[in-house]
Amino acid sequence: MKKSLVMMLLVFAASAMVQQCYAQAAQPAPAGQAAAGGQGAQKKEIKDPAEYNAYVNAIQQQNPAQKAQALEAFLQTYPNTVMKEDALELLMVAYQQAGDAQKSLDAATRVLQANPNNIRALALLAYNYRAAASAGGPQMQDNLAKAKQYGEQGLQALQTMKKPDGMTDADFNKLHNETGAIFDGAVGFAALQAKDYATAQKDLLEAVSWESQPNIADIYPLATADLEAKPMNPQGFWFIVKAANLAQGPGQQQILDYGKKKYVRYHGSDQGWDDVVNQAKSSASIMPPANFTVTQYIPPSPAEQAADLVKNKDPKQMSFAEWELVLSSGNQQAADTVWNAIKDKAVKLAANVISSTPTTVQLAGSDDDIEAKKADITLNMAKPIPARLSPAVGTLMTFQGTVTSYTPTPFMMTMTDGMLLDKNGNPISSTPATHRPAHKTQ
Repeated sequence: MKKSLVMMLLVFAASAMVQQCYAQAAQPAPAGQAAAGGQGAQKKEIKDPAEYNAYVNAIQQQNPAQKAQALEAFLQTYPNTVMKEDALELLMVAYQQAGDAQKSLDAATRVLQANPNNIRALALLAYNYRAAASAGGPQMQDNLAKAKQYGEQGLQALQTMKKPDGMTDADFNKLHNETGAIFDGAVGFAALQAKDYATAQKDLLEAVSWESQPNIADIYPLATADLEAKPMNPQGFWFIVKAANLAQGPGQQQILDYGKKKYVRYHGSDQGWDDVVNQAKSSASIMPPANFTVTQYIPPSPAEQAADLVKNKDPKQMSFAEWELVLSSGNQQAADTVWNAIKDKAVKLAANVISSTPTTVQLAGSDDDIEAKKADITLNMAKPIPARLSPAVGTLMTFQGTVTSYTPTPFMMTMTDGMLLDKNGNPISSTPATHRPAHKTQ
């Protein structure tokens, strides 16, 4: 996740305005007067002329590095100044502008020591730790925890945030909304990594709604939270297209491919996918329309599938997986039809070996059970398997067995009179071939 630098500049735009207010108030004035500022605090006054002049000198510095140095000197000389929070906030911005990210973060932590509800410091920390977590690495979980912590703390602080003196309503609303997007984005991103999809959906949707400009850093995770949740939220199909529109290069097609794959799984086919893509692309709104929906495909129940399968296919022509489906479906009529057709019959199959002894082999015959490495066939051999022919676990074994019984849940079919077969389907002799010595001629 890489957030636009413009976003962070918006976070600190109000700080620049506070600085301007201080600079304007720093014109020659009677000793003891100072400017008012901060986040909705009561009017602050520096009564000591020396302290006042040191503060004014620091905030009027144009070079960010020099300003940071002057502010550090001011704070060291006057550690209990009434302007401590304001000076620390301007110090945080100065380090940010000077390109010293670590000192900017350290300053943000110092701001929170002065005021735990400082919006800009919380926004910087929430943003930073989210970005660090997005990069992965051994500190990822710690960074996620901090992103969540500062995000939640910021959302709490927004509830009581007051407009700073001298700030316009428009700028205050922008500060409120843009920092809100950062806080919700950090909390939502942390929740997504923890697979807490409900929280991720709620906070990331809030983040997207706060933002004045579309931001893939929040839209794509929101789409992911919607589409990975169980049950899936179909609004994710709208957001995944919006995310693809904001992506660059091959990432755009990869995002669309992911969305289409999820769409087919949810809808049952790709029918209508192009309409969703075109509708989302053509809409100027990031949010889906109120009537946006995608019909979910509800597959037939196992009992319904069994009935349909028996109706259209001879049990003797079915695969082992189809036998398993019918016999475990709960549709007794369909199960009886299949069972009467295969019971006591010798069948030839190929299945994966789960375990084996000379007299019994446990096998997985259906794709699902092969993937799960779970046996669904117990094959009792007609004769013990010689050590030289013992099948290795995980290999495909071709065999013949007589179907004798089954249990539907968990499914297990038992066969007797087992024989190993070669690649041509012929029984493999368990007796080693003997070679008669060549006849000697006189």
